[in-house]
Amino acid sequence: MPDLDELRRIIGEGLASVGWPEPAWYETTPEDPGEGQARQAVEDGAEMVFACGGDGTVMAVVTALAGSDVTMAVLPAGTGNLLAANLGLGTDPATGVQVAIEGGRKRIDVGVVDGKCFVVMAGMGFDAQMLEKTSDEAKKRIGWLAYIGGGLKALRERPVQTRIVLDGGKVMPRRPRSVIVGNVGRLQGGVTLLTEADPADGKLDVAILSPNNLGHWMSLAWGVIRRRESVPLMETYTAERIEIHSRSAQPRQLDGDLIEPGRHLKISIKPRALLLSVPRPASDPDLAYDVSTAAEAAEDIREAARE
Repeated sequence: MPDLDELRRIIGEGLASVGWPEPAWYETTPEDPGEGQARQAVEDGAEMVFACGGDGTVMAVVTALAGSDVTMAVLPAGTGNLLAANLGLGTDPATGVQVAIEGGRKRIDVGVVDGKCFVVMAGMGFDAQMLEKTSDEAKKRIGWLAYIGGGLKALRERPVQTRIVLDGGKVMPRRPRSVIVGNVGRLQGGVTLLTEADPADGKLDVAILSPNNLGHWMSLAWGVIRRRESVPLMETYTAERIEIHSRSAQPRQLDGDLIEPGRHLKISIKPRALLLSVPRPASDPDLAYDVSTAAEAAEDIREAARE
């Protein structure tokens, strides 16, 4: 990822190349990772907001823009960006700028937890434990591979008695290792967990993972990697409202960003609430697009920024 000055040049040159005005800059803070800045940008008349950062920044900007007609464009940075991974953007900001200029626009659903929005996945249990046990230093050094170490540490945790309710229906008692609620299906590293997830269908996909030992985990992982229709020890559902109630407080995450641990996770959906900049063609429901054309055009932006 380039430094701030280079990033400003890349974005400025890219926008100027098609006659767009010089962008206004709103810097995030530890206290506000992007929601307040995005709201201010909208008040100042912005038609597009670039979310430049990791998962926490993107989630904050989504929370501010959901329900509006302002487009969000993603410029991945930080130690992880699940939405960028599902867009196929990689970590190149020049390509992200080119996608914003030439790409399509797609309205996608947004999940909501306690007023915070997410666009990729929310979870309670093993997935959040893995994040909790992965060091920031390791993520900076080796990227998403650091989560493997965190996952191995999280394997020592025990499942907790849990009640799951979908769309106000019957209580589903389980002892899962993790309950994951996805808007799209792709995880870090290119693995697709939820093969049927569609971010614009007005539904969220729910995966209940219930392995009890290492052999179970291996069987489940192999089924996910093979993209089998039926994965051992994983139940899948779709719903608009999801309630997860655990006997004891559990780690929780939204879009790969940890939130406060809790005994409950209540999730609802805002259908087609976010206008998102995506690579063309904007027809693949899992948002994993080919961005080769944008990447080639982005080289011109990088050259201009270096001059």
